[in-house]
Amino acid sequence: MEKSYKTMSGAGSLNIILGIISVVVGVAAGILLIISGSKLLARKSNILF
Repeated sequence: MEKSYKTMSGAGSLNIILGIISVVVGVAAGILLIISGSKLLARKSNILF
């Protein structure tokens, strides 16, 4: 019983760590997308089609 508890505890902590990492990566990607979008909007008059 104790061995299965330790296994589940390790899996739970790993899931929490992976969740935190994915949130950080998502926020960083969102910030980069906002920055690149604002640069495109700022230079909108220079873009010709």
